[in-house]
Amino acid sequence: MRAILLAAGKGTRLKPFTDTVPKCLMPIHGKTLLEIWLDLFEKYGISDVLINTHHHSAKVESFIEDIKKDRKIKIVTFYEKELLGSGGTVFANRDFVADTDDFIIAYADNLTDINLDEMINSHRLFRSKGGIITIGLFRAPDPTSCGIVVFDQENRILDFIEKPIHPKSNLANCGIYVSTQEIFNYLDICMEKKKNGVLDFGFDVLSELAGKMFGYEIKGYLRDIGTSKSYHKALEEWPLILKR
Repeated sequence: MRAILLAAGKGTRLKPFTDTVPKCLMPIHGKTLLEIWLDLFEKYGISDVLINTHHHSAKVESFIEDIKKDRKIKIVTFYEKELLGSGGTVFANRDFVADTDDFIIAYADNLTDINLDEMINSHRLFRSKGGIITIGLFRAPDPTSCGIVVFDQENRILDFIEKPIHPKSNLANCGIYVSTQEIFNYLDICMEKKKNGVLDFGFDVLSELAGKMFGYEIKGYLRDIGTSKSYHKALEEWPLILKR
């Protein structure tokens, strides 16, 4: 299986750190966030990963060049002169995943020890029920700041709203997906609507997939390190997670 790791964001909420360091290279007790993702992918047998770059792209690509010779996983980079959005990046790299039935999409600003085998196995069950994409979910303390889902007893997502004013649940999109190739049909349709080459999964794509996507609630640790407060919280929590 292959993965697309979305790592190109500017990290504006994490300033002043990201003035000099790209978010994916933020250190977490001796390892960068990027290395932790690569460790996770290798643990679960992911063969190839594409990492998109933009903010401090030269630093990210230089770092990858230094470490990839010691990695089992094959790493390629995709530079975006202008940010394409999460959906736009996946759409632009459909050839990278063309030879696999299912593939992973993940946001690199998450720190997690997710069991990818469990999520992939759940996705394959959901796929047999007509699922196009499986969305990793977590219980959000502030649902108004997240993409919120409502699903039925089979975990089929019936509604998705990005940052709702009146949330219907606290189950939120955590930015880890397992997708089938059929997602590209929807990305194509959404891209035609947008006309500008920029496409966001949360705002533009997932709402179009109600009834055709399923949710998988993350059982392990997950924290978005997108803010200074959250990053420092992750530094406190991660050593305890590693000891479990």
